[in-house]
Amino acid sequence: MKIAEADILIIPGYQGSPVGHWQYGWAQKMTTARIVEQEDWVNPNLEKWVGNVLREIMMATRPVVLIGHSLGVITIAHVAAQLTDSKVVGALLVAAPDLDRKKGIPKQIMGFAPTPRDPLPFPSILLASSNDPFCSIEASAELGLAWGSAFNNAGELGHVNPDAGFGAWPEGLMAFANLMKNL
Repeated sequence: MKIAEADILIIPGYQGSPVGHWQYGWAQKMTTARIVEQEDWVNPNLEKWVGNVLREIMMATRPVVLIGHSLGVITIAHVAAQLTDSKVVGALLVAAPDLDRKKGIPKQIMGFAPTPRDPLPFPSILLASSNDPFCSIEASAELGLAWGSAFNNAGELGHVNPDAGFGAWPEGLMAFANLMKNL
């Protein structure tokens, strides 16, 4: 599938995707991509975040591909549990946090626990970092297995955000292109 043939919904995590974040840059570069805005990025509310993503999916005019980072990945897992006869055809999932471990996880996002572990009803790739401070590579691999995602240990990338040195992130864009090629 070509990027122009899909509505690409980008779901940031806790605190959003500011200028300089790879998600922000991708939304600027891909004409059919947009960031799903949330009412409150600092005090996330599961029901509202899921509702906003579901609304964007319903409003889409083409097949939908989701891109999630961090808490956005967990939001996608919660959304997937509510999809019926959906337009969603695939997802790129990056740096999912391990909400089950609790230690080191911001208390503001614990309302998204427990993390759904049902298989996702669409093809997906889960990219994980071997030194992510919010999720061990083993926990990431377990999530990928539960969701039926193709799992990719992308090496030492931290939390794959600007704090870890990521701006444009061309390797991630290549992973996204690979997903699109297989849809």
